[in-house]
Amino acid sequence: IYAIGKKGKDALERAGYEIAAGYSDMIDEPVYIDAMNIADTVLKAFSDGEVGEIYLAYTAFKNTVVHIPQFLKLLPVSGQETEAAETKTDADDKLLMNFEPEETEALDLIIPKYITSLIFGGMVDAVASENGARMQAMDSATSNAEEMIDSLALQYNRARQGTITQELTEIIAGAEAIS
Repeated sequence: IYAIGKKGKDALERAGYEIAAGYSDMIDEPVYIDAMNIADTVLKAFSDGEVGEIYLAYTAFKNTVVHIPQFLKLLPVSGQETEAAETKTDADDKLLMNFEPEETEALDLIIPKYITSLIFGGMVDAVASENGARMQAMDSATSNAEEMIDSLALQYNRARQGTITQELTEIIAGAEAIS
């Protein structure tokens, strides 16, 4: 596991997962170059055979209240996707295409950029989700504080009215006793 963020890394460590690398400081202010470094690391681990699959797990931002957990398989591409790409019609077979650069060279250029973009997008989405959750929590705290202030003000006013009523009753009783 290549963990981005401290809480996720700590939770996965407690659950017994092996953390190959932790990028706790990158999530505070995600920048594309950090995503590129992470992508280079995981792609190297994939090409060296250290890992067999690459997945991206993050929290997608929908709105300030709704955050959707996402789990995407990045590599290798599943069999269903390659079968769909290989299915051709007769009209497709008649089209001749020349690739420059060659297919493998093009994929070697495209795949790292694609993986980097997905990682960066996941980082930005996760930060947006966290900020949305914080904003929602602060709004709830503000509402709770306002309700508490209103309740305490009402209790204070009732106690003050009780004290004033008692003082007036004592003054009136004292005045009647003198007369």
